[in-house]
Amino acid sequence: MSEQQPGRFERGTDGPKVIMAGVDGSASSLRAAAYAAGLARRQNALLALVYVQPVIPAGVALGAPVTGTTEEIAEELVAEIRTSAERVKDLWRIRWEFHTFRGDAYAGLVQAAEELTADAVVVGASESAGHRFIGSVAVRLVKAGRWPVTVVP
Repeated sequence: MSEQQPGRFERGTDGPKVIMAGVDGSASSLRAAAYAAGLARRQNALLALVYVQPVIPAGVALGAPVTGTTEEIAEELVAEIRTSAERVKDLWRIRWEFHTFRGDAYAGLVQAAEELTADAVVVGASESAGHRFIGSVAVRLVKAGRWPVTVVP
């Protein structure tokens, strides 16, 4: 029988404490957030909603205000999430936080899951045809094998 080391983080030992959902405003990511909210509610876990602001150097080179655009998306997501949470606050109590990371979606979600010590990751299925060739973020997260990953269609 092995002894547990006190204070050492261990994922999902007594049920999940943090369920992380990646959101980007797409229909599938919002369905993933709703699914993750249900899991968090039933497990009394914290729902960590994560938006990864893309870094688009080509847009900057062309003079496009990329940073302002991605920040607007993050603000719109927070407003939409707050509105949804307000509508159901009397029915369900869900503890949630919204986090923004910068980078490509996969690296940002990996960083978020590590920093937030996520027990599970929920993402929407890719809506991009190009991912058939280069692999979707969801598939890459599953292959990383660090957390249970649920992909919501």
